[in-house]
Amino acid sequence: MRFHALATDYDGTIAHDGAVDADTLKALEKLKKSGRKLIMVTGRELPDLLAIFPRLDLFDLAVVENGAVVYNPRTKETRVLSEGPPPKFAEELRKRGVQPLSSGHVIVATFVPHEKTVLDTVRDLGLELQVIFNKDAVMVLPSGVNKATGLAAALAELGLSPHNAVGVGDAENDHAFLKMCECSAAVGNALPAVKDTADIVMKGKRGAGVAELIEQLIADDLSDLKTLARHRVPVGNADGGQEETLDPAGAGVLVCGTSGSGKSTLTTALMERLAHAGYQILVVDPEGDYTNLEFAHIVGNTNQAPRPEDVTEALRDPKRSIVVNLLGVPLADRPAFFAQLLPRVLEEKARTGRPHWLVVDESHHMLPAGPDAANLATQLPDRGTLYITVHAGAMETRALDHVRTLLVIGGHPAKTVEEFCKATGEKRPKCPPVSGNKLPTGDTMLWRRGDKNAVIVHTQPPRTERKRHSRKYAEGNLGADRSFYFRGPDGKLNLKASNLFMFVQLADGVDDDTWEFHRANGDYSQWVREQIKDNQLADELAEVEADAETGPRDARAAVRAAIEARYTLPSDAPSGKID
Repeated sequence: MRFHALATDYDGTIAHDGAVDADTLKALEKLKKSGRKLIMVTGRELPDLLAIFPRLDLFDLAVVENGAVVYNPRTKETRVLSEGPPPKFAEELRKRGVQPLSSGHVIVATFVPHEKTVLDTVRDLGLELQVIFNKDAVMVLPSGVNKATGLAAALAELGLSPHNAVGVGDAENDHAFLKMCECSAAVGNALPAVKDTADIVMKGKRGAGVAELIEQLIADDLSDLKTLARHRVPVGNADGGQEETLDPAGAGVLVCGTSGSGKSTLTTALMERLAHAGYQILVVDPEGDYTNLEFAHIVGNTNQAPRPEDVTEALRDPKRSIVVNLLGVPLADRPAFFAQLLPRVLEEKARTGRPHWLVVDESHHMLPAGPDAANLATQLPDRGTLYITVHAGAMETRALDHVRTLLVIGGHPAKTVEEFCKATGEKRPKCPPVSGNKLPTGDTMLWRRGDKNAVIVHTQPPRTERKRHSRKYAEGNLGADRSFYFRGPDGKLNLKASNLFMFVQLADGVDDDTWEFHRANGDYSQWVREQIKDNQLADELAEVEADAETGPRDARAAVRAAIEARYTLPSDAPSGKID
């Protein structure tokens, strides 16, 4: 399910003249049986609500006093979320003839035409209070307290996100909590201003409108709602000036491009925007590329493999995104770990709708073409997935079935699109020409399956500074294929450097003939460029390699210094300026 909770106002929404009819109660019961949560959000005070509505037990939580108090009908516990106005405020209002007047745990409420007296009293007493109107009702609350803040507290208590909630209301004080919900609905009798800002407007009035909404929720999870424009996440601007966006609740995305082309940078920018909008992201990070994301909690490190139970535990906080760092898992075991983790993640997603996005880096390794990955791919969500790979053709095609948007970067983008189409059986679109067959840094070729044309999009860089991944390259195990091997001029040696720490250690120990052999061949800069993916460092090493006047000792020192300037090596690495 996309929507796991319905938050509803009381008066004018489920209730008419203070009462809820039998048909509306049946609809509410039906919603509960579907597995969804019910949350009341009302301006009424709790004793008043309990006296007038005997079926509050249908609701998982009730937000009363216009967002100031949360009540649990099952445990009968009341949680006050804010300190109320001082007693002298209500006393002064009574002295000034304001009647009727009620005071709850926090709220002080009356009716028009006393609004001017209320405002004058707030000013005269020098209090930091806000006055909220709800048709004829006049409610006074501390600044910043409203139905949205109360609903946020209730959703957090239930372990749910506003992005998995539908809100329905009818009046002025409903605006705040309706806007917070992923989908907002107005009943047929709602004020024009509420209807104008709601995502959907029901035909039925009051309880009949809520029952209508519930029927749609149960029937198809509001699937015909399609995309809500207010939630779309920008990718960048095309050459024609139009903004290209992604649907945060839409089908899968594939970021594909040559090695070192900036896939992590583009993906980081997209994830930043999703996280900023409150969507929870789970990143499966085989190579430690995303351990510096400011908005994410990291599970696992170079020395310790993540535990699936730690991942699912971390997911229970709706406000926290998760990076699962697999550097502590042997390279060959990472696909198996992903296969073990995925069912647990999907179980959490089925229960709460989160994580909203599953990001799988090195997808050709996590989901390689073959029977094992084919079985795993059938479990993947059909929306909210983002895959990152060098070769789309190396991925299991059943995983690619979920992809509807392709973002290509780096060299030969048209060839990459062609490879994707060949793997999926799609008709190849017309791709715009690219100078030198390489997209400029920051550009991506965007194609949505079914479109006749792909477009070039100019993206914005992420706010997160792309620091070098010190643990990945300095301490991690790059694997046999990506390690550097000191073999010497006669190929008699086979000294393996699986990371930069091992490289500088071995470089200090090998004989001069071996060192100079690899230096003369440009092997050091080539390894850094192709396997470490650091062009700046590679350029610096190439200068050392090309300097014929520098001897082996000074060349070693220059290479070490260049590496230390960009990476933090382990504290037990010998000599140098290592911290």
